[in-house]
Amino acid sequence: MIEKPLTPADVEFVTTLHGDDPLSFVVLMQPRGKQDVLLRAIDDVALGEFDDAVREGEEPAGAQAEAPAEVALAHTLQALRDAGAQAIGQVVEDHPLDLLRSVVDETGADEVIVLTAPHFVEEFFHRDWASRARHKVGVPVLKLFSHAADDQPQGTAGG
Repeated sequence: MIEKPLTPADVEFVTTLHGDDPLSFVVLMQPRGKQDVLLRAIDDVALGEFDDAVREGEEPAGAQAEAPAEVALAHTLQALRDAGAQAIGQVVEDHPLDLLRSVVDETGADEVIVLTAPHFVEEFFHRDWASRARHKVGVPVLKLFSHAADDQPQGTAGG
């Protein structure tokens, strides 16, 4: 599950997590506009990104958020394929954790990777996607933080 397109560093990290094993990904893209604007602004302030906090209200929402999410998903799928993995995906419209659970059940997934920006408030209260998914999907959930192309993503595993 992702909320923005994967950077080259993100793609390299997720495609090398398991060595040379063949990889296939089902990518679920949660449009950014579906998330709580106030929580995003608080996260921006906590990260010292004050300009981003001010602009959170300008993020597209609803149907306006779906077109950018489709473009981000297409970019991510192509990047994963270019790295040698199989990749399919879809934009999540409603009930992302229910969809995630059905994808895990239908595909026999070995694990779930949740790759997001840090969400301090949600993480503190265990309301972030990874924490919630751990109680829903029945397979290991790896939470990774997406970074700029020159940074490496950082992860936390477990529950």
